[in-house]
Amino acid sequence: MTRKPFPLAVLAVILSGCSGSGSQPDADPNLVAKGKQVFRYDTFGDETQWSDTLRMHEVIRTTVDPTTALSVGLKVDSEALPPAVVQGIQNGSISLKSPDTTVALIKLNAVVGIRGTVETVNGKDTLTRVGITCALCHSTVDNSFAPGIGKRLDGWANTDLNPGAIIALSPALDAAKKAVYNSWGPGKYDPRFNLDGKNGPQVIPPAYGLSGVNRITTTGDGEDIAYWNRYVGVTQMGGHGTFVEPRTGVSVVNGPDDLISDKLPALQAYQLSLAAPSPPAGSFDAVAAARGKSVFEGAGRCTSCHSGARRTDANERLHSAAEVVSEPEPNGAPSYASRSATKQYRTAPLAGLWQHAPYFHNGSAPTLVAVVRTYNSRRALALTEVQITDLAEYLKSL
Repeated sequence: MTRKPFPLAVLAVILSGCSGSGSQPDADPNLVAKGKQVFRYDTFGDETQWSDTLRMHEVIRTTVDPTTALSVGLKVDSEALPPAVVQGIQNGSISLKSPDTTVALIKLNAVVGIRGTVETVNGKDTLTRVGITCALCHSTVDNSFAPGIGKRLDGWANTDLNPGAIIALSPALDAAKKAVYNSWGPGKYDPRFNLDGKNGPQVIPPAYGLSGVNRITTTGDGEDIAYWNRYVGVTQMGGHGTFVEPRTGVSVVNGPDDLISDKLPALQAYQLSLAAPSPPAGSFDAVAAARGKSVFEGAGRCTSCHSGARRTDANERLHSAAEVVSEPEPNGAPSYASRSATKQYRTAPLAGLWQHAPYFHNGSAPTLVAVVRTYNSRRALALTEVQITDLAEYLKSL
């Protein structure tokens, strides 16, 4: 089928951690540097969707002040702020309740994942076009300046982002679509809803720790990040290019030009360079985690799928929906696997788990303890309470 794309990039997405696993040390540094710019700042021409179709520039310039933007999970790059702006925010002389301030921040390229054209209209800075980048969903900030304002953390899933609520602000959408988008909540996005009309939001994934993992997405549709980058860039972001997937019947062509293909090698190189972040000091019980490692390798039977250096068997096999504990889907939604090209699921890598709750593809487990309890129940593992909490502490340590 050929369908017009609708919003947002759950790019794999999506997304520099501290020291950790999953980096690609042999990558060409020039290619990685180029990919960093693409990841952070390239819209692939998707202003056609976000401005011409969804008219989001109108919404932003008239109603979205920084306080509202931060409340729906948008982030501000403190390193892009000039000293005068930093001082103005600190002393209150710059209002965080004015859409004009949001426009000024966009003009500075300080709103993570948002690119805009700001022109002088009747003597006033006016947002005339807006688009999004990969960083919208797959970057966050370290909150070092204030909540939602800090240094960029590329590759980290933005678990605060409420993409559905943002999209629902569009005056181009009818009430039924707005209701669907508003149902998703923070940290979730359905990258197939605009194509198949089924509502089953997925957790926004991190884009770190993926070096050496050939099946990138939840359902393992493609064998490299470039596959998913093209899918998201074209069908979700609305960038100019082509995505065709015979297995699902999806065929989307945007624009007369291709603003995506030439950038995919650099974008992938940058994403593969992003190491999973190590857990913060004191964030887990090291003694319990040591015991939990034994549970992971023994009674928990975790290594039957979470095997090898990346703790995933994704390079060797995928799993049917009947094999996973994350189904049935919440709220009676259709199996996400059934909507994919493979009709199966990939075993998720585990590095950096502490950073991106909730868990499972559909976010049905709010904590790692809940993850272990789900496995314990549905796999009849007969783990004790101590083993459950120890295993959760081990997962926090990865």
